[in-house]
Amino acid sequence: MQHRYSVYIMASRSHTLYIGMTNDLPRRVREHKNHSFEGFTAHYNIDRLVWYEVYPYVRSAIAREKQLKGWLRERKIHLIEDSNPTWQDLSEDWERPIVPLRTDRRSFDSGGQQQPASAQDDNSEG
Repeated sequence: MQHRYSVYIMASRSHTLYIGMTNDLPRRVREHKNHSFEGFTAHYNIDRLVWYEVYPYVRSAIAREKQLKGWLRERKIHLIEDSNPTWQDLSEDWERPIVPLRTDRRSFDSGGQQQPASAQDDNSEG
């Protein structure tokens, strides 16, 4: 079983930041959003995932979390805005059901090349 550890930054609408580390990012984000625990994030309504990284080793994740917590606020904001300039909640679609894309069978039959609308699959003449 491969482990995954995430270092993440959550934010409020007023851009109050929280940095954390977890082995289950979807669960932890849900806990922040639901204010499952009293504390800093619940008090300041920090409920938007604005940045995260994933690591295979817990020690690497802990080291990165400590590094980020030592940064000045300006540097943290620059890190967020490099990959998420609008501070979009990166988890907003996680709870929604996945809707399969509709595919055109002809695109598979032609090796990914779109065939003209007049092409027929039955190979009939005329």
